[in-house]
Amino acid sequence: MLFDLIDQTAGQGFFMSRYDACCLHWRIIVETIGNPWLYAIFFAIVAVMLLVDFLGFKQKGSESNQQPVPIRQAALWSVAWVAVSGLFAGGLWWYLNGTVGAAIANQKTLELVTGYLLEKSLAIDNVFVWLMIFGAFAVPPALQRRVLLYGVLGAIILRTIFIFAGAWLIQEFSWILYLFGAFLVYTGIKFMKGNHAEENDIEDMKLLKWLRGHLRITSTLREGRFFVRENGLLWATPLFVVLILVEFSDVIFAVDSIPAIFAVTTDPFIVLTANLLAILGLRAMFFLLAGAAAKMHYLPYGLGVIMTFIGIKMLLLDVYHVPIGISLGFIAVVLAITGWLSWQHAKGLSVDSK
Repeated sequence: MLFDLIDQTAGQGFFMSRYDACCLHWRIIVETIGNPWLYAIFFAIVAVMLLVDFLGFKQKGSESNQQPVPIRQAALWSVAWVAVSGLFAGGLWWYLNGTVGAAIANQKTLELVTGYLLEKSLAIDNVFVWLMIFGAFAVPPALQRRVLLYGVLGAIILRTIFIFAGAWLIQEFSWILYLFGAFLVYTGIKFMKGNHAEENDIEDMKLLKWLRGHLRITSTLREGRFFVRENGLLWATPLFVVLILVEFSDVIFAVDSIPAIFAVTTDPFIVLTANLLAILGLRAMFFLLAGAAAKMHYLPYGLGVIMTFIGIKMLLLDVYHVPIGISLGFIAVVLAITGWLSWQHAKGLSVDSK
C-alpha cells in the first residue's frame, strides 16, 4: 500500500517544487489505502445493506393498497444508515491504526467523514428532484420504493465507474483538478443565485421530450411493470420513464459531487466508500424529507456556499493546503446555519398563515 500523495519526479507532472534547484516538478500520484481485501469487505457490506434496505421498506399487501413510509420509520432507518457509516469509519481507523500507524489512520478517517458529510448534504438536493419527478407522474408510494431501489443500484454502478475514471484522469492529467475547482465555483455561484435547478418544470426536461419522441409509452402506469406488450408491440410504461429520469438526475448530481470530494481526498478507496455510504441511505432520507422539502428554503444557498468553498480550495491546492479538519468544520457549520435559517423561515410562514 502506498500512502504518499505527492511524488517528486524529474521533468514530469504539473506542480513545480519551490525547492527545484534541479528543475524538479510535482506530480500528483493517485495512491490509495485500498487493497483487494478492503474492497471485498466493503462491497460485501454494501450487498448486505442493500438487502436490509429492501427488506426494511417492504410492506405487506398489494402495491395499490400500500401506504407511504411513516416518518418515524424513515427517521429510524436514516439514523441506522448513519450509524453503519460511523461503524465503518471506526473499523477503518482500527485497521489502519494497527497496520500503518495512528497518523495515517486519523488522516484517512477524517477524509472519509468529511467526504461522507459533503456527499450526504449534496444528496439532499437530489431528493427534491425525485419528489418533483414522482409528483409529476403521480407515482404511488409502493412504486416509489421500487424505483428508488433500482435507482440506488444504478447509482452504485455509475458512481464506481465515474470515481475510478476521475482518479485515472487526475493521475494522468493533474491539471484537471483546476477544471474541477473552476466548475465547482461556477456551480456554487449558481446555487447561491437561486437558479440551481436546471428544469423548474418536469415537462420542459429535454430528456423527457426525447423519450416521448422515440419510445412508445402507455398513457397510464401498469402496476409495477416497466414494459408491456400490447397488440404485438412492446410499450414502455411511465414507470420506466420515471426510472430513466431518476437515474439521469443522479448522473447530473454525480457531476457536481464527485469533483467536490476529490478536493477532500484523491484516494479512490476513500472517495468510493464515502460516496456509496452516502447514497445507500438515500431511500430512507427520501421518505424522511418528503414532507419537509418545502421547509428547507435556504438549503440550496448553503450548498452553494459549500461548493464554492470546495472549488476555491481546489484552485488553491498548489498555493495553500486547507487542513481537512477546517473543511469538515466549515461544512458542518454551514449546514447547521442553513438548517436553522430554514427552520426560522418555515416558522415565520406558519405564523403568517395563521
